[in-house]
Amino acid sequence: MSAASRKPWPLRWIVLTILLVIVPYTILTLKFRKPGHAFEPYADMKAQANVNRLLDAGYRRLTLPAERPAVPYPAATLNRGKPAQSIPAPGGLPTPLGETLVEIPRMPAAYRELTAPAEINTLQPAQIQFVCQVDSDKEQLGGADIFLHDSSVVIVPYFETIVGALQVRTRDSVVLITLPAGLLPVGAHTVTLAGARESLRWTLQVR
Repeated sequence: MSAASRKPWPLRWIVLTILLVIVPYTILTLKFRKPGHAFEPYADMKAQANVNRLLDAGYRRLTLPAERPAVPYPAATLNRGKPAQSIPAPGGLPTPLGETLVEIPRMPAAYRELTAPAEINTLQPAQIQFVCQVDSDKEQLGGADIFLHDSSVVIVPYFETIVGALQVRTRDSVVLITLPAGLLPVGAHTVTLAGARESLRWTLQVR
């Protein structure tokens, strides 16, 4: 029988075949699929490369949430003692962190009105409050990655995208980040709040 004279399958058999394949596949997928985000080869491999390079360079990374108070907390509330005196620092990530990461994260341009302690007890958390500006009405700071290496502490805030029709009321955001107690060993630490155009740097003494 030639291909031209071969009769096509009836439509009902085609539909039945599709159902016999799709329904079991869907059931098995829903039952055995691992929770979490889908595998994204490029993004996942880049994240793993970041982890490996940080470990090889001797860095520890900690991700912290950000509190966005409607009204800034007064310095007396955040600092139990002398406040830190920050100085401007070059924008971007300090060396060697900037050379270690596979991809440089997008950071706020600059910061102002920093409130941070100059001294803390090792059993006390360190609360750091600052004002930064985001570039879009559809973004807000969601937290920060903290990179620790010897006596260096680099704080790199990260953004979250606002979904739907919502948008931020102002691009100037008051942000409070708390370093947990016991995170830093006793000694003097250089803290850098990294910005794209300008960073802030100060010394934190842990006793």
